Amino acid sequence: MGAIERSVGQEEFFNTLDDKSDGGKLRGDYSDADAQYVVAQKWAGYTQAQHELWRRLYDRQVRLLPGRACEVFIDSLKKMDAAQGIPDFAHTSAQLMAATGWTLVAVPGLVPDFTFFEHLANRRFPVTVWLREPEEFDYIAEPDVFHDFFGHVPLLFNPVFADHLQEYGKGGLKAMPLDGLTNLGRLYWYTVEFGLIRTEAGLRAYGAGILSSGGEIEYCLTSPQPRRIRFDAERVMRTTYKIDSYQETYFVIDSFEQLFADTAPDFTPIYARLKDVEALSANTLLIGEVNQTA
Repeated sequence: MGAIERSVGQEEFFNTLDDKSDGGKLRGDYSDADAQYVVAQKWAGYTQAQHELWRRLYDRQVRLLPGRACEVFIDSLKKMDAAQGIPDFAHTSAQLMAATGWTLVAVPGLVPDFTFFEHLANRRFPVTVWLREPEEFDYIAEPDVFHDFFGHVPLLFNPVFADHLQEYGKGGLKAMPLDGLTNLGRLYWYTVEFGLIRTEAGLRAYGAGILSSGGEIEYCLTSPQPRRIRFDAERVMRTTYKIDSYQETYFVIDSFEQLFADTAPDFTPIYARLKDVEALSANTLLIGEVNQTA
């Protein structure tokens, strides 16, 4: 949820801000962003009320993780020691650099596709600096610092997942001239944001959009309404998704190693094939597919 849907130049990006949120414009302050949309976090500027809201969000989500989140996410979250307030990105970056060679960069909010992919390709993860308001405790339309940090950063401590995300960034830069961004965006959505993984203990969530949500973390595993389908990269790239409701379909990987292997090949032939194939709706279950259960 860090990239907008299409590639734009900086001037056009600012001209399209009004279309990117229900509030009429993106909420972040872009006035001090550099050419890569990086800003200073200004950690000392967060108020005590904001730190308290973070603690409430963190406590609620941590209580929901057991039996729902993959163990590697839970273990990594504990290592970060981020329960007491909005984290200082510099401190976490030092930990990440030692663990997997990644750093965090502060951004005002959503950034253009090229910038987003370029950061990932260089093992930099963009994290929004602002925090939602108290009345948005249960739902927020734009990704804020809690979504970006709590949902995404822990798995960057996992070497396999960290390498996968870098390859996704490289793939995004390659996909742009091949008209493959829509397909690659679907892959990102259904894995990094809303992916499920099968473990010995049953289905678990690893997608940041699920792990940072108070409601979808339960819905994705137990509700009879959505489809839960075995992961296939081309199938995923063909499937549309919903941005304003819980997902109608989740794709299930067997391991992060499988995800890395299945998304490592050159997607150029897939992009070419899918240009002439009709997209599948978000609630599609094809003949032969099994709707998996927890």
